[in-house]
Amino acid sequence: MADSRTATTRLTKIQRVVAYQSRIIYFLSSLLLAFFLTWKLGDPSFNESQNYVLFLLFFSVGLWVTEAVPPFAVGIMIVGFLVFSLGSDYFNTNPESVKKYVNTWSDSVMWLLLGGFFLAEGMKKVGLDVSLFKFTLHRFGTKPGKLLLGIMLSTAAVSMIMSNTATAAMMVAMVTPMLAQLGDDSNFRRSLLLGIAAAATLGGMGTVIGSPPNAIAVGSLENVGIRISFTEWMVFGIPISILLVLLTWWFLKRLFPSEINEVETGFIKVQEVGKEFVFEEEENLRKRIVLIVLGITASLWLTNNLHGIPVAAVSGIPIILLTMLGIINADDVRQLPWDTLMLVAGGLSLGLAISETGLAAHFIGQLQHFNMNFYIMLIVFALITVILSNIMSNTATATILIPLAIILVPGKSIVLPMVIGLSASCAFFLPVSTPPSAIAFSTGFLKQSDFRPTGWLIGLAGPILIILWMLLLEG
Repeated sequence: MADSRTATTRLTKIQRVVAYQSRIIYFLSSLLLAFFLTWKLGDPSFNESQNYVLFLLFFSVGLWVTEAVPPFAVGIMIVGFLVFSLGSDYFNTNPESVKKYVNTWSDSVMWLLLGGFFLAEGMKKVGLDVSLFKFTLHRFGTKPGKLLLGIMLSTAAVSMIMSNTATAAMMVAMVTPMLAQLGDDSNFRRSLLLGIAAAATLGGMGTVIGSPPNAIAVGSLENVGIRISFTEWMVFGIPISILLVLLTWWFLKRLFPSEINEVETGFIKVQEVGKEFVFEEEENLRKRIVLIVLGITASLWLTNNLHGIPVAAVSGIPIILLTMLGIINADDVRQLPWDTLMLVAGGLSLGLAISETGLAAHFIGQLQHFNMNFYIMLIVFALITVILSNIMSNTATATILIPLAIILVPGKSIVLPMVIGLSASCAFFLPVSTPPSAIAFSTGFLKQSDFRPTGWLIGLAGPILIILWMLLLEG
């Protein structure tokens, strides 16, 4: 036993060393490639600021693709690099004001995301998300097909408010007792896990706070003077989200026909062991508080065009009330996905730097000689987005491609960035494509090959439907 433990320890140390060496190699490779591309694609007319930003673009893309550095750390690096390279006379002969690049941390999109994080945490703390889930399940009966539909629609709806990762984890945890009762070769178990993972990802399309790529698209468009309200995004995102969820449900029913006629739903009744009756009234009060805060915040977000209160200001309501009333404490705040905010802020700063330094205008002039059909460009960018999102963070993918899209089609700025932002949520080919997929795979009830058919469906049908819907709305 001692020998086996020693061997295991040695193997773990070797694996760590190999991982460190791989990251160093990827980092240095990204650095050298960024220098080479800056030298090769740069223009003699570029000033120092433009060369710095071009290098930063290539370096950031390399780090995001190779994951030599965690994506959120790349976001922090972007802001720091812009401050020191563009705003210091030590690096730049003609330093400029870099306040605008730091101000992305206080961008309205950042506050919108943060407000959503507080709402999601509040729902989890009081068990409101679970209550809503149970309520929905009881409305769909015990037929496998209907229950699958109910779970997928519930998952999609919750993921429009909560993080899709948290939503998938919650839903999988809720159905785990039932999964254990099904056989090892159960088709219904496969369809249920795949359905939860897909619906959690696709549901995020519905709102600006549902998925970080949505916020990247809104923030990047805002940088060029195009504002998309919370309600306007829902018009773009919710129909596509629901349609893709229904299409995936229909496909899973036929791909994995259920071997049972009725589903035992006794697992829904969770026994709250150790909970005293005296606390029940307080728990219900906490739930009502979160419901009221959620209702007020969502109503003000949806009616922004009527009252004119900025979405960033509305986002302060859950932040203030949920902490003031004791629903969320300091420990809960520390658990919020701050890394997502860091990545989004860095992406917005990079896109702004590309525009402000004149790189965007330069490459627009260079690309005017190419007459690529706009519709072909939509298809190409949508498919590239899906492919990259399957192998790297969809937030990083959106951060890279959306500023480029705004440069390429300045006359039709909204269509291509929106297509990219929504297509980033269509990655489902691999278990590691998205966190919800990884959560479903981690149960041990799925094989990698189980993801491929649904991945092909979502990866191909998603971009097509998104493009058609955006063109219909644009027309």
